[in-house]
Amino acid sequence: MKLEERMLRSVKQRSGNVVLRAELAGLGSASQVTEALKALQEKGVLVRIGTGVYAKTRTSSVTGATIPAGSLETLAAEALRKLGVDVGVGRVAAAYNAGGTTQMPGGFVANTGRRRISRKIAVGGRALKYENDFSRTTTNA
Repeated sequence: MKLEERMLRSVKQRSGNVVLRAELAGLGSASQVTEALKALQEKGVLVRIGTGVYAKTRTSSVTGATIPAGSLETLAAEALRKLGVDVGVGRVAAAYNAGGTTQMPGGFVANTGRRRISRKIAVGGRALKYENDFSRTTTNA
């Protein structure tokens, strides 16, 4: 059985919509895994949403095109959870949810707590933005 077929079987058996390259690394050498992932992307089974992060796909009922099997919010939260990052809602979304403001948040912002994250995750032209609990120091000059 070819590595591509084994990877396809492994991807389909997974319960979530996000697959990390590290989860598939044990199936073959680094170059073999790279080539198999490229082949699965060309077939429309996976779509790359970040470095080493792939999402399963589905067929759109409207256009018939192959699209990621989830929104930016759900895929990013699942990917960060698999990477071991605790994620909360951003300050603006928290204020909106608490009723402190009526202005809806414009984009998806993930609060990473005390961690600094620079990983880019993008789905359908929308990218995830990060904020953390570090406060900026102000100087009174």
